[in-house]
Amino acid sequence: MYGGLREYIDLLEREGELVRVKACVNPAEEMTEIADRVVKHAGKALLFERTGTEFPVAMNLFGSPRRMALALGARSLDEIPARMERLLGAALSPKGTLAEKMGALPLLGEAARWFPKRLRGRGACQQVVRTGGDASLAALPVLRCWPADGGRFVTLPMVHTADPETGAVNVGMYRMQVFDERTTGMHWHMHKTGAKHYEAYRRAGRRMPVSVALGGDPACTYSAVAPVPEGIDEYLLAGFLRGRPVRLVKCVTNDLYVPADCDFVIEGYVDPAEEKAVEGPFGDHTGFYSLEDLYPRFHVTAVTHRRDAVWPATVVGIPVQEDYYMAQATEKIFLAPIRLALQPGVEVLYMPAAGVAHNLAVVGLRVRYPGHVRQAVSSLWGAGQMMFNKYMLVAPAGADVRNPEVLAGLLRATVPEKAAIRGEGVLDVLDHAAAVTGYGGKLALDLTGAGQGPVPLLDVPERVRPAGGIAEWDLRFYAQWGVAVLFAEPGAAVDAAAFVRENCPEARFAVLFDAAARGLDGNALLWLGTADTDASRDIRFCGGTLVADARAKLPGSGADCPSRFPNVVASSEATIALVDARWAEYGIGGLLDSPSRTWRRLLRGDGAAVE
Repeated sequence: MYGGLREYIDLLEREGELVRVKACVNPAEEMTEIADRVVKHAGKALLFERTGTEFPVAMNLFGSPRRMALALGARSLDEIPARMERLLGAALSPKGTLAEKMGALPLLGEAARWFPKRLRGRGACQQVVRTGGDASLAALPVLRCWPADGGRFVTLPMVHTADPETGAVNVGMYRMQVFDERTTGMHWHMHKTGAKHYEAYRRAGRRMPVSVALGGDPACTYSAVAPVPEGIDEYLLAGFLRGRPVRLVKCVTNDLYVPADCDFVIEGYVDPAEEKAVEGPFGDHTGFYSLEDLYPRFHVTAVTHRRDAVWPATVVGIPVQEDYYMAQATEKIFLAPIRLALQPGVEVLYMPAAGVAHNLAVVGLRVRYPGHVRQAVSSLWGAGQMMFNKYMLVAPAGADVRNPEVLAGLLRATVPEKAAIRGEGVLDVLDHAAAVTGYGGKLALDLTGAGQGPVPLLDVPERVRPAGGIAEWDLRFYAQWGVAVLFAEPGAAVDAAAFVRENCPEARFAVLFDAAARGLDGNALLWLGTADTDASRDIRFCGGTLVADARAKLPGSGADCPSRFPNVVASSEATIALVDARWAEYGIGGLLDSPSRTWRRLLRGDGAAVE
């Protein structure tokens, strides 16, 4: 595969997938605004060559299906699940005869070559070593992404920790807010393995060594975000994707091992006895700010890097962003393990971009017995990172759920109240609509009884009357999707069910949004609707219609509402104007409009939290 990030960048350039930006660009907000425009317009990877530091910055490296495949050493993402299916199928299938057992040996031999390999001596990532007082973060082109961010953030770190009792290593991707030249935050959520290791060190009364790698082979970067089961080395997955082992070298100031070919290593420690630091806000992958909270403080003891190092960075925010293409790879790569080890009837796992991975998943299921759908939903809600899922649609086997017309037909043919499977459980810590952090309502809809054949479009009401305090509505999605979109001011006393009874009792769904959302397209409304609702608090049924209140929950709006509600993520007017004025200097092509012009209408105040 790739001997470093430079090799991948060179390949992208040869493939016509890279733009070199030669103008000097500020890592504080300007790079984000450029990258946000490019990724949402399906543009190329970006290499910012002049950053105000000695290091260039690479962004949007994974921001298309083709680049995501190239990052993993394939021409198409479809090549990888076929390899995974072959591997797991051979490993898990019964082997009764000696010949069958012997036939599996070559496969086992191949798998053995994927295990990471520890080397002696130093790697390319340690060509330049700075320790002690010279180990400063000030020289690095760390991004400040969005205007209400609490500071600059490392956004593509591979954070290495080890269990103090077993020595088991974990590689996770946890953002790092730079507090000063020698310290950062360490944003690992309560459910993550890094947090588990932290608690183990706290109980032991010991400092926790941590090493952070950046760059190198992009397969390693992907493996840090992949939902690898706890206890399985992420670099084993990287070795499988690369077709050869990840070569590791020992760090300079602690005993952790990192990829020899990565671009940067930031070594240090976290002291569990130290008081946690205020971290955030940060414009997050949900499209909203994650607000200030307390997280451990990471102390830097060394910074090492290659002589030709490139700083990798990504932007997260309102979809579509680069992380969506990583999620596409995850859909494909991890479908085989789900099918073979967890739910054999699952044929499709689809996570639409608007669902930002955890908020919405569509599953294709081959139903074998009564209650199978409920059993599958419960099983998936308890499996790895699927436990964070909030809304799930379960479609019949063979349905092309990635085709909007097919999915719309299934929804039109379903009575949501009869199809509903409700529950409560673990949610992503970043789910801002839940009243309790990391816990809230879940809802699945069983679409498997929708039947076969074409489903007629719904008849759009000829005349709509104001009712229930709702004076504005949008029926663009009614005939095809069965969705009535309603608008009201946040916190206003309205009765969406009364509107449904009066005007559209045949609707499958009625969703109430803030008035500022008028005119948004279907994907944007789906994003808002799944993000701004709690499935137990905000979902009701009126006859056969599912009625959802997807308005922002203002502070003080109720005991069962969150105490804080975040703003959406958008660039400032000043940054938008700056990038517009400089666009020709960047050499990217014709002027691309700023997506933030659309999202700024949803802001309530300029801060990270809704005012």
